[in-house]
Formats: sequence, C-alpha cells, structure tokens
Amino acid sequence: MSVRTQSSEQPAETVHRAGFACFVGRPNAGKSTLTNALVGQKVAITSNRPQTTRHTVRGIVHRPDAQLILVDTPGLHKPRTLLGERLNDVVRTTWAEVDVIGFCLPADQKLGPGDRFIAKELAGIKKTPKVAVVTKIDLVDSKTLAEQLIAIDQLAKELGFEWAEIVPVSAVGDQQVELLADLLVPLLPEGPALYPEGDLTDEPEQVMVAELIREAALEGVRDELPHSIAVVVEEMLPREDRPAERPLLDIHANVYIERPSQKGIIIGPKGKRLKEVGIKSRKQIEALLGTPVFLDLHVKVAKDWQRDPKQLRKLGF
Repeated sequence: MSVRTQSSEQPAETVHRAGFACFVGRPNAGKSTLTNALVGQKVAITSNRPQTTRHTVRGIVHRPDAQLILVDTPGLHKPRTLLGERLNDVVRTTWAEVDVIGFCLPADQKLGPGDRFIAKELAGIKKTPKVAVVTKIDLVDSKTLAEQLIAIDQLAKELGFEWAEIVPVSAVGDQQVELLADLLVPLLPEGPALYPEGDLTDEPEQVMVAELIREAALEGVRDELPHSIAVVVEEMLPREDRPAERPLLDIHANVYIERPSQKGIIIGPKGKRLKEVGIKSRKQIEALLGTPVFLDLHVKVAKDWQRDPKQLRKLGF
C-alpha cells in the first residue's frame, strides 16, 4: 500500500497535461470543500448538510504544466425519489467520462455500507484510475488515521482493484491539498489547456448565483428542508440610468419549497430569516461577480417538486 505524504519526490515532467477529475463519495464526505480548496476560490457550495450539491460544478485548477478540471458530482446514495434517481444517473454518467476518479472517505468515520456501495460501483469501472482521498484528517489522531488507511486499502483488495494513490488531506487545514493536485496531474492525458487562463468554472453565472442563494437558505434550517429547497434566478439585469463607475445588478430569484408549511421556516418571524438569507447570499454574489447587487427574493411553493418530472424540468433537473 503506497500512502502519499508531502515528502514524496515528484518526477520532473515537461509535458503539458489536461483532463477531468471527479470526486465521489457519500454525501458530506468533503467533496465540495476539497474542490474549493484546490481551485483556491469558492466554486462549489459547501454546507454541513448532506446532499446539498445538485449540479456538476466544474472547478478549474491552472498550473504551468497542467490544467485539472474538477467535476463535482452529487453524493451517490440509495434513491427514494425521482430526483434521487436522476442524481445517481448524473454520477454514473460523469464517472464514465472523466480521466481520474477521486473517492473521498472521511478520516473520522469508519467505512460503512454507503462506502462499500460506491466502491463496488467503482470496481466495475475498469479503465479509469481511482485515487482514495482521505478527507478531514485534521479531525483525527495518527492511530485512527493509520487504521482508516489500512481499511481503505483492504476495501479495494476485497473488490479486486487497486488504488492508483491513497492521499490523506485536510481541505480546512490546507494539509496536502497541493500534493493531491501533484498526484492527480500525472494521471491526466497529455494535451493543451481546455479552458482559458483565469476561468475557474464553466458554470453559467445564473446557476452559481442560484447555488449561493440556496446555500444561504439552507443554513440553520431544520433537517426536513435540505432537499426541499430549489432556487431559480428569473433574471439578472444591469440597472439602467446608472453611471459607469457605480453599476448595479438587479437579480430576481425565487426560492421554491414543496409545502406551504415550509414557507414560514424559510421566511422566519417578521421575514427576519429571509432577510438574513438575502444579506448573506448578496455578499457572496457580489464577491463572485465583482459588482454591487440588488437582490430580490421571493418564496414560492412548487408542490412535491422532487417527485414531479414536469416540475423537475422547470427547476433545472
């Protein structure tokens, strides 16, 4: 078993490589946080609630010798709704198209049935190299980490495949994140950059804005809401009659929930919660777009949208 730590010597390479890597893992295994740490900017929404990522957000890491494009997939899970089934299909399609797969396994949680379920699926993908990324190592001592590394190595052996690398990282503590990039790059095909220098993601701005609003709306709400919130940005328009040095972008967005009873949770007493969501997401949106923003939020009910194909299409799934 070869576990990589920072002191490993890297072979000098002069060729340029470019390709796609995706992180998979159970919901809340640290995939989005890792994507953001590698890219060095916030491109994927992070939340301490499982299953918050719904779009394949690509983060782009530019290096002199390579361009690493990160595809962030929803967490693979046993589906209970039509939305769940569609999300799992997205994951499998993504796996079939990338150059390397990073399987995120938190250091602070023993391997469970969910991890086995994913590892079994990975074992069926023969050609693509698979890297085990042991996340959240800042939360455990060295003995626990060693046990986890052995268990992860063993898991692949049981299923008849081998990890290309096993890399312990902490995205929050910025430990070995750079090393992970160093180890993913040699697994990419040789070729020129696929995106212009400076691009960090190919997500349309409207989708990213909607995701930032959804992240703010998810914060601090009770457990029954995470999957019931969808956000659609209806329009983003520069305000007319503004001087060039003082632009303002008007953004009108709807926050959709499934039941009228959930409206109160999102809006809060006297609209306090929705106001907080607006303030928090506006700051993030202004940082993302680099321009002052006027954000207009409305909460609407789309009855049982997770189970209704027509509503799912309308909400972008």
